[in-house]
Amino acid sequence: MNIPFIDLKSQYHAYKNEINKEILEVLESAQFIMGPQVQKLEESLASHTGSPHAYACSSGTDALLLALMAIDIQPDDEVITTPFTFIATAETIALLKAKPVFVDIDKDTYNIDPKLIEAKITSKTKAIMPVSLYGQPADMDEINAIAKKHNLIVIEDGCQSFGSAYRGKKSCNLSTIGCTSFFPSKPLGCYGDGGAIFCNDDAIAQKIKSLLNHGQGKRYEHKYIGINGRLDALQAAILNVKLKHFDDEIIKRIEIGNRYCELLSDAKGVKAPTVLDDRTSVFAQFSILCEDREALMKKLNDAGIPTAVHYPIPLHLQEALQYLGHKNGDFPISEKVGLSIMSLPMSPFLTHEQQDFIVNVIKE
Repeated sequence: MNIPFIDLKSQYHAYKNEINKEILEVLESAQFIMGPQVQKLEESLASHTGSPHAYACSSGTDALLLALMAIDIQPDDEVITTPFTFIATAETIALLKAKPVFVDIDKDTYNIDPKLIEAKITSKTKAIMPVSLYGQPADMDEINAIAKKHNLIVIEDGCQSFGSAYRGKKSCNLSTIGCTSFFPSKPLGCYGDGGAIFCNDDAIAQKIKSLLNHGQGKRYEHKYIGINGRLDALQAAILNVKLKHFDDEIIKRIEIGNRYCELLSDAKGVKAPTVLDDRTSVFAQFSILCEDREALMKKLNDAGIPTAVHYPIPLHLQEALQYLGHKNGDFPISEKVGLSIMSLPMSPFLTHEQQDFIVNVIKE
């Protein structure tokens, strides 16, 4: 059985005529940078999340960078975040010469543990950047309360969780700033790099809008040192088509994720993800804990089932961040999860037959 890890081909063929039509319209218009497609996307993104401001940008990484730039993060400032995530979360903090300050994760959700945050706050702390990992929002109310108490900004790294909900609100609209990624494998993905920033503060939002276009207000008038963080019109056109179908895909993702959890509930040697009752997950990855990951990966791969590991080495142990002075044992839950986590094929186009096959191989 041929099972793709993420079935982008089936998705493209499902929306092929619409996507091709929108791409051709952009080609005919020859308006490749900014323009009506990007504006339409931003309006739709704002509507989807309920956020008053949404700006499309060049990647999820640039979304995080722009968010930090917009709140004026300076060298030696501290930003609290999780060590169990993709490098971009800490990388953008470090790129601005600020210090990523890590807090270990919850053993069930793999998101940052809010009970551990306050102990890491110092006079240099300027922001908290929780990650809504694998598609499930972090404990945002608790994190926002801590931030309010200490006069900090919260930036939700929602690069994996766009489309999920938390206590009746959408991810990326759960704090002052939210960021997401449209990398092709994300729940809402384009055909290259792309991302978006959401903001509930009017002044910060206007700064973000300027920063992503070289710090311009008016053309050739530069108020800030910015970046080229624009999303191109071809990617916006693709996302506009996919966004029309996204709510249906979310329903399918939740159904497939829940079905995985049910089917794996009695499987020996593995633990399915925990999704808390007050939120949903879009299952950007369906990641399980394994008692013997290498053996299970080999068994699955031998059966033609692709797997991946998100993420094998926590950030505090990465060579690029060695200067922070961390060592093995500093964040034990992140380290333990990194040694046993494994992701299974997941997409809205995964069939029950394919899913049954995957589960049966795991249970063999």
